[in-house]
Amino acid sequence: MKPCIALAITIASIIFMPMCTPAAPQIQAKMVATPPTSGSNSYYVGNRAPLTPNPLIKLPATSVTPAGWLRKQLELEAEGFSGHLTEISPWCKFEGNAWVNPKGEGHSGWEEMPYWLKGFVSLGYAVQDKRIIDESKKWIDGILSTQRPDGYFGTQGNLDASDIWPNMIVLYALRTYYEATSDQRIIPFMLRYFHWMYSLPDDKLLPGGWQNARGGDNLDHIYWLYNHTGEEWLLELAKRNHERTDDWTNGIASWHGVNFAQGFREPAQYYQQTKDPKFLQATQRNLKTMMDIYGQVPGGLFGADENCRDGYFDPRQATETCTMAEFMFSDEMLTSITGSTSWADHCETVAFNSLPASMTPDLKALHYLTAPNMVQCDRGNKAPGLQNGGDMLSFNPYNYRCCQHNIAFAWPYFSEYLWMATRDNGIAAVIYAPSKVKAKVAGGETVHITENTNYPFDESITFVFTIAKPTKFPFMMRIPGWCSAPKLNLNGTAVTVAKGAKGWVVINRIWKTGDKLVLTLPMEISIKTWQKNNNCVSVYRGPLAYSLKIGENWKKFDTESPKWPGYEVFPTTPWNYGLIIDQKNPAASFKVVRKTGTISAQPFTPQAAPITITAKGKRIPEWKQDANGLVETVPKSPVVSSQPTETITLIPMGCARLRISAFPQIAAK
Repeated sequence: MKPCIALAITIASIIFMPMCTPAAPQIQAKMVATPPTSGSNSYYVGNRAPLTPNPLIKLPATSVTPAGWLRKQLELEAEGFSGHLTEISPWCKFEGNAWVNPKGEGHSGWEEMPYWLKGFVSLGYAVQDKRIIDESKKWIDGILSTQRPDGYFGTQGNLDASDIWPNMIVLYALRTYYEATSDQRIIPFMLRYFHWMYSLPDDKLLPGGWQNARGGDNLDHIYWLYNHTGEEWLLELAKRNHERTDDWTNGIASWHGVNFAQGFREPAQYYQQTKDPKFLQATQRNLKTMMDIYGQVPGGLFGADENCRDGYFDPRQATETCTMAEFMFSDEMLTSITGSTSWADHCETVAFNSLPASMTPDLKALHYLTAPNMVQCDRGNKAPGLQNGGDMLSFNPYNYRCCQHNIAFAWPYFSEYLWMATRDNGIAAVIYAPSKVKAKVAGGETVHITENTNYPFDESITFVFTIAKPTKFPFMMRIPGWCSAPKLNLNGTAVTVAKGAKGWVVINRIWKTGDKLVLTLPMEISIKTWQKNNNCVSVYRGPLAYSLKIGENWKKFDTESPKWPGYEVFPTTPWNYGLIIDQKNPAASFKVVRKTGTISAQPFTPQAAPITITAKGKRIPEWKQDANGLVETVPKSPVVSSQPTETITLIPMGCARLRISAFPQIAAK
């Protein structure tokens, strides 16, 4: 072949060679144990030096808009007793209330109104309810009018008693109000107040009582104010506050349920100032000690039907409704301080499995105590099985003084902490629930992210992004500890996630309007054996524990007003079942049944449960209620039963007001 012909063929081959489309670059997600602690967020107030950098920074209260089932909880709360305590509770009557009297004189001067207002303010902004927002402002204005020239604010009675515990609660309401409104009165007001506190001699600073056990709340306010102002004397006050608080560093300072739920975190809070890991370890040790003894049950709580008592750790032991709210808030705070996913995991456990059952499905009444095993909610005395005598279990909007007011902040704070900012000007999905977030990222661009999900009942969480221009920023998602094989899909393309990944998954890329990121958290059946509690077992799927579906007979009773009745709940079906479990393949003993159609707006009822599990069980006739109607302690497993095998239905624990959540195991033949 002539050279010219060969050259022509070669050129033609090049010209007409089929073009290969390059493969789309594979999207990869990075796994990290915690969000970064370097840098400083440009838009949201995190820890200021010399405090240790907090990996996650709370967004202002109005940043998160709840949706779906979570919004329904908040709307029901607004329509329920929490949203109407000004007509139900004598402590929330504005006229003559000591909290809004410039001289601090009048009625209801202790913790009740502050408890309610803390949640009420947050609730109003969560659902943008004008009635609640306007009512809140009236109380805020009244409280601000009580400040004296020396800086003290509040009631004369608390001043005379050297008791600043109720003021600690009020300050949370003021902080939320400031986040929502930027009212320029709040920061100077708080500075004057803490100047007054700074001037107190040690014997007048947290001298005893609730304030002594719960000094961590005061420490939280001091650090918040320092981060907003940089006033160095506040760090001196923080040190004194720690020294004057009950010693949670060297052990559990109080076995009172609510005191523990608030107090155990105090060393980890103080760690931010000292940077000494012993303080972080103390908080972790406190929790482990409590849960190892009294928390060997499903639902994330521990047996303290007022106080923890030696020998009383069975699943029938109950927990105050206050404890649920405070435990969740401690988890939220510790998530911010440490960046550890375990605290957010625990917050979800309490919120999904325990909190809903503390109130009626319409959130118009509550009870004082909730237990993992609880088969009758009546007005009868249950002592000594439960520590407190009298009515502790019926649902009543007029009873249970502290919990009646304090429960108001549980769902609103949960909503506020769903999303948090990161120090590298990114954003993190921290706790999962249907919602929308609006936040500044990167160079100041505002991103809107919609979280579409039926989690915790469904495995799939979809994030849809809206942003004015394509912007690069890190987006982080928590991988729950129970999930071993998370999956990610971005705009139809699979994203690589390391198998067995734990911690946080982060995608740092250019995000644009319309981007759709789907996180799937596969949920599998697992069985937890509570060896300390007679080898009873609980059934889990993802973050949810499951309870026996028990028929409910709701009996209305009269209270102070026909508008706000009370209820007792009695079982209409047998409850004393043990589970038959294949020991070689426990998960095979259960079948997951998904309800078809749209999830109910209020899914936390037996009828509306989006997921049920069928199982095999046998009745245990000797397992009964005691003379007071309290379920007896769970029998030791394995239990021999001659009763016939039955198919039974389990529902999510949070859907069950009457519940058996810790089951005996039936002995094999």
